[in-house]
Amino acid sequence: MQTPAPVSPAVALPAAAETLLRHFPAEVRAAYLQLRSSGDPAAADTLVLAIVADHMPRTGAVLADDAALVDDLDFDSVAIAEMVFFIEDLLQVSVTNAEIMRVRTVGDLRAFVRAKLAALPRGGDSAPRA
Repeated sequence: MQTPAPVSPAVALPAAAETLLRHFPAEVRAAYLQLRSSGDPAAADTLVLAIVADHMPRTGAVLADDAALVDDLDFDSVAIAEMVFFIEDLLQVSVTNAEIMRVRTVGDLRAFVRAKLAALPRGGDSAPRA
């Protein structure tokens, strides 16, 4: 009888994050943990790109910083809203309609998420809501 492989601490997520990230690859889950432990902006970028790719209506499109969410990646208001709700739940940030209306490109979204995370109080590691 084989023993199961040990669970790597790099992918052991809080329950709510586990639920939200269950279908993402291990490197995205590790980026979430890295972001939560250190605030690493590169980890935030990894998460944002994975979230955009996951919600993107147009498959196979390149996720360059200058790719327009609507014009290049075929996002509509529903897909953008779903992506924003996911980001809010996972990263524990609040996004207003006025704020998201200024986000036009993948690069804008990366910068926006970084700014939101930078504005969070440090010291408390808030887990995502279930």
